[in-house]
Amino acid sequence: MTTIHPTAIVEPGAKLGERVAVGPYCVVGGEVSLEDDVTLLSHVAVAGRTEIGAGTRIFPFASIGHPPQDLKYRGEPSRLLVGKGNTIREYVTMNPGTAGGHMVTRVGDGCLFMAGAHVAHDCTIGDRVIMANNATLAGHVVLGDDAVLGGLCAVHQFVRIGPLAMVGGLSGVEFDVIPYGSVIGNRAWLAGLNLVGLKRRGVAREEIHALRRAYQDLFAAEGTMADRLARVAEQYRDSPHVTEVVAFMRAESQRGICQAKVEDAL
Repeated sequence: MTTIHPTAIVEPGAKLGERVAVGPYCVVGGEVSLEDDVTLLSHVAVAGRTEIGAGTRIFPFASIGHPPQDLKYRGEPSRLLVGKGNTIREYVTMNPGTAGGHMVTRVGDGCLFMAGAHVAHDCTIGDRVIMANNATLAGHVVLGDDAVLGGLCAVHQFVRIGPLAMVGGLSGVEFDVIPYGSVIGNRAWLAGLNLVGLKRRGVAREEIHALRRAYQDLFAAEGTMADRLARVAEQYRDSPHVTEVVAFMRAESQRGICQAKVEDAL
């Protein structure tokens, strides 16, 4: 049974699924859709054309779906789509898309957004992503599945962060982070591979060894990046993980690839 606390405001037109719980002092806008088993604990504000997937829990003082912090936004009917089974902790903010992007911000399934995390307009977030306390995404950022962002990090607009990549706390990420990469630093640099994450995912030892060798080849000092990419693509064409890294690096990007320090690639 769906329950709405007497102090909550649910505007006419809002769609609430089965077993939804809207706690004290929450405000749910008229174009919002809350799927089955969504819980708004208390003091949660959900606005705009926002859809919250089944089983998602939102904690106090989160602001979800309010207009983006973009001076070019003119009230266009953009959306925020949040997937299933997410945990959205206190003071998290998520904004819908804009006409300058894809008119939609997308969040996958099973993610954890710790207190104070921010997801800006037109971002695309994969499944099982973790954003620690006060991690911040500018507009148009793409996060791959299983990416982990440390506390107080900040990601520049249009940056892509690949699957299972890890961003260290307090890092400022200006360039794309390869799949399975690990970056740290005030202006983040590529410090290696997320070996712990790869092992936890159950990636075979042979694949991890291939990734490590390919990483050393890709970020060595000799030759151009284009030459190294071509050589790695050919040498490791039977490794799906290396192939994914190569495809990511060859894809169109507005930011370029976050580079390793030469000594860390050796």
